[in-house]
Amino acid sequence: MKVVTASEMREIDRKTIEEVGIPSMVLMERAGLSVVRRIMDNCQVIQPVVVLSGGGNNGGDGLVIAREVYRAGYNVKVFLLSPEDRLSKDCRSQYEILRKLGLKVVINRAPSARDLKDSVVVDAIIGTGLNKPLRDNLSKIVGLVNQYAGYVVSVDIPTGISSDTGMIMGAAIRADITVTFGLPKIGHLIPPGSEYTGELFVEDIGFPPHLTMADSLKVELIEEDAIKALLPLRERDSHKGDYGHILIVGGSVGKTGAALMAAKAALRAGSGLVTIALPDAAAEPLMGSLLEEMMLPLPSNEEGTISMTALDRIMEFIHGRADVLAIGPGLGRSPETWQLVRELVRLSPLPMVVDADGLNALAEIGYDKLKRLLSKARAPAVLTPHIGEMSRLAGLSKNDISTKRLEVGRRFSEETGTVLVLKGAPTIVSAPEGNQYINSTGNPGMATAGSGDVLTGIISSLAGQHLSPVEAAIAGVYIHGLSGDIASGYLTEYSLTAGEIINYLPEAFRALSTY
Repeated sequence: MKVVTASEMREIDRKTIEEVGIPSMVLMERAGLSVVRRIMDNCQVIQPVVVLSGGGNNGGDGLVIAREVYRAGYNVKVFLLSPEDRLSKDCRSQYEILRKLGLKVVINRAPSARDLKDSVVVDAIIGTGLNKPLRDNLSKIVGLVNQYAGYVVSVDIPTGISSDTGMIMGAAIRADITVTFGLPKIGHLIPPGSEYTGELFVEDIGFPPHLTMADSLKVELIEEDAIKALLPLRERDSHKGDYGHILIVGGSVGKTGAALMAAKAALRAGSGLVTIALPDAAAEPLMGSLLEEMMLPLPSNEEGTISMTALDRIMEFIHGRADVLAIGPGLGRSPETWQLVRELVRLSPLPMVVDADGLNALAEIGYDKLKRLLSKARAPAVLTPHIGEMSRLAGLSKNDISTKRLEVGRRFSEETGTVLVLKGAPTIVSAPEGNQYINSTGNPGMATAGSGDVLTGIISSLAGQHLSPVEAAIAGVYIHGLSGDIASGYLTEYSLTAGEIINYLPEAFRALSTY
């Protein structure tokens, strides 16, 4: 499903009305009725309803809602927070209908705490067009709603949330549910807007598919059906070589667990073969933990990390046996090892996934040199930073990244030619051609040591099973989050560990199975 900005949604709306010929009042009626259905599903008739409408078309939707819940038997109060002479054409038409029905509308006056207390509040004040902080009078109304309302239904998007960024524009209504129309907006899915949206319902009110599925819309929500379509079928007449050999370059003295988790995740995600390439000084302690995984001991330096002299041996293995290269889990911070990482990125002909200290090795050379390095790479790369690592890679503050995650991700991916997996809530995948994908799975319990190493293993595994780097990243983040969601259902978010994400991967694949 595509995800849109406010301007993109306005253009869809305009073309539907002007080019297709569906009247705006028809769309407004459908929008209002879709919200009414959700109110009736969630709220009893004995609960009083307070509708707060602005003077624009979002407010017109609110007036449709007021009319229809009134007809359904609810006790309704309507506050039209705009003078009559400033109503949009369609909003005025809906207001005239309410007047003719005898439903009282309080005009240009704010509700009191008493009006709102324990009521079902319908927030139809502004909608998706907000592009500046709320005025003081609206901020006060927002505060009253958040303090006194019993249940809040926002129409299209909670008042005070930017549709394009998810940022709070001074103050914002915290909804229990939000009913939006046609397509989700970016502000529904990106924090803090996602935390104010409540449960999101996306309603079809008649926008034509050629507009809502247009290639010009570059952001998508990653959903179950898309992942089912990506997962490769496994032929009966096949062998382990058909499912990829993953080489994981990682591990150091005292940090072997990260590489081992990545390896185990790769096997659980379907890889036929996995080899861990690590310094010989760290190899012996790991021996007893290996069953299906293989090991490639490499020369160590004095710091217990991989020596630069290991480059030829790694390249020999890459050319002779491996299908995908994963770099970074537990690698350590030796300058010599970081130089090795950059040489592998430059020379390897294999699709690669770079994480953790592999990313720090790339960040060390600065953004301009990094772009040149990646432009000379012989194979596509997937980079999987969290916000701190992204800050170092791009030379931006964490705050700049947090408030502009889509913009930063798109620009980085386009300028470096890499697939960027910007981890967080939610994780966002950016592709070099400008397309972006917002993940819909995962939970706070996954903020735990080793979770990123597991993701590296899953993405590497899927790339080894003949998915493109973008496809492997999209499917990888979804499956990783789905496994975490299933695991947290049994273990709680408090007790979830990275190892359990691996253990529940079979349940995630079972949920996605097309057999």
